[in-house]
Amino acid sequence: MVNGESGVATITHFDITEFATKIAAEVKDFKSEDWLEPKEAKRVDRFIAFAVAASIMAMEDCGIKPDKELSEEFGVLIGSGIGGLTFLGEQHRRQIANGPSRVSPFLVPYMIPDMASGYVSIVHGLKGPNTCVVTACSTGTNAIGDAYHIIKRGDATAMLAGGTEAPINEISLAAFAAARAMTTNNDDPDHASRPFDLLRDGFVMGEGAAVLVLEDRDFAISRGAKIYGEIIGYGMSGDAYHITQPAPHHEGAVRSMKMALRTAQIEPNQVSYINAHGTSTPINDRNETFAYKQVFGDFAYKVPISSTKSMIGHMLGAAGAIEALICLKAMKESIIPPTINYEVKDPECDLDYVPNTARHQKIDICLSNSFGFGGHNATLVLRNVS
Repeated sequence: MVNGESGVATITHFDITEFATKIAAEVKDFKSEDWLEPKEAKRVDRFIAFAVAASIMAMEDCGIKPDKELSEEFGVLIGSGIGGLTFLGEQHRRQIANGPSRVSPFLVPYMIPDMASGYVSIVHGLKGPNTCVVTACSTGTNAIGDAYHIIKRGDATAMLAGGTEAPINEISLAAFAAARAMTTNNDDPDHASRPFDLLRDGFVMGEGAAVLVLEDRDFAISRGAKIYGEIIGYGMSGDAYHITQPAPHHEGAVRSMKMALRTAQIEPNQVSYINAHGTSTPINDRNETFAYKQVFGDFAYKVPISSTKSMIGHMLGAAGAIEALICLKAMKESIIPPTINYEVKDPECDLDYVPNTARHQKIDICLSNSFGFGGHNATLVLRNVS
């Protein structure tokens, strides 16, 4: 991301001949057997394997090995927007070809979105609060925000929190194509995702997972934890408007951001960087820009804003989690990732989107936004502690 490199390429997961969109941001060279027992690796849906891999990385990085007492105070909240659609598609084809008796008994548990949390809790023996968020593209942000509240109210000492998604399959691609939400710029994958650019024509599907370890502040300090940042604010709202389109002028996003800033007890002009939802769809990017002007006033033209979906595509339920992770890394390393492919200015999208080149800058406070189908809006405020 610092180098502004795109991860978008032609889809390799399945035959794309008949599909209008033929590109996505696939996770390269991922092998489930590197993270799961061989028998399990063969049958679990990819979204579960992603979550397990990310959780193992997170636990190794944080250095916690929960004993019996801590395991009962250590929870899991990993969301997924659509769950195991790949496994569902495979089993549906098996039923059509061979009859209902040939459907796997694992279909239901490996399809339902909550199984990422459930499976991860089993892998690590975590017996604290165990739940799941399903709020479309806001899922990852809501998962982290809700886990933050679980710790804050004293129901857990630590939580694994984040999002996971593996939507690059036939039925998912066909469905989003039918909704006319995705780009068809198949001949130029590197430049297909172009948030806030005048020539944007839809989002690029991505996949993956991000899992963070959230800890009670005093506990983290007492054990000498490696702290990447602090959650200081969380906001969420509903549009009550339309199943897919945002409310006029993105007023739901405005309320979500204002709530997050209010709970963080900071003023808008204290924000150093915004990681935008920025999907590269015409309506969303325009409305999101308007929302920033409503919340930040004249400061909207001064605060750096970037959409990292320009490089990794839209990971749906995992997007908010990976973007929170990006904010934490940006603060730690004092580097704002760019919005790549920003070439033709849109007069309605006229803010500082950190075009094409990363920017070295000290970052004290980040704001991360996610907005989902169904009118779900979620915002996190993160603070630099270094």
